[in-house]
Amino acid sequence: MQNDGRGKKDTKTYVVGNKPVKELLLDDPSRVDFVAFRKGRHDKLLDEVLELCRTVQVPFKSVSARDLDHMYRGNHQGIAARCASLSYVPLETLLEQALEAPLPLIVALDQVQDTGNVGVLARTLYALGGAGLVVCQHHGAYLGTGAVRSSAGALNKLAVAKAGNLSSALKDCVNHDYTLYCARGCSGALDAYAAELQTPAVLVLGNEEKGIRPGVAKHCHHSLHIPFLREFDSLNVAQAGAILVSEFARRLAG
Repeated sequence: MQNDGRGKKDTKTYVVGNKPVKELLLDDPSRVDFVAFRKGRHDKLLDEVLELCRTVQVPFKSVSARDLDHMYRGNHQGIAARCASLSYVPLETLLEQALEAPLPLIVALDQVQDTGNVGVLARTLYALGGAGLVVCQHHGAYLGTGAVRSSAGALNKLAVAKAGNLSSALKDCVNHDYTLYCARGCSGALDAYAAELQTPAVLVLGNEEKGIRPGVAKHCHHSLHIPFLREFDSLNVAQAGAILVSEFARRLAG
């Protein structure tokens, strides 16, 4: 049974019940953020669902009966799957489709967690002709109605791929002849306004506080920084992303 908003205590969407959750994991696992089940529950049906979660790499966790009731007010049968408000595409599909976009640029978000930032980035990327987004399956923003709303609907129009392991996803991008750039201020980083920017490309943007993880950055061909004309700490990820995406668009148009 899918929660359509009635009987909800929060703003997220859930599929509940043993059979519906199992069918969702079989048919469209990319839509599932995680599966929650009642703590202390042990039975064959749950074992089957959890084994399926492991197979399709969907996170799962045990929660108290009270927490599960808070997620969904109704007969949830002791299990609920939290779902995204949009459908995802396989990375392979995004890499192929990106070549036909007005701006063959993909933005990859390394554990960016603020839904507003993701929404604003999606809005900018779509408006400037970008191809799509890659988001982390774990420790990334929940792309629910809030993110879609802050994107002004752009998230429903952009192709979005979910990566269980961003480093592995970037390796796939390299194998498809994409040039990888990451936004970070480090030794050897190129001035974004003066650097040669090639497409098709992937632009990696990092977490709001920690930036891009070293294990992710090492897969990128180039690092880019935005030169400041006044002393200032930093821009948030949505602002920095908008500047860099617009720079890619400007080069392509010129």
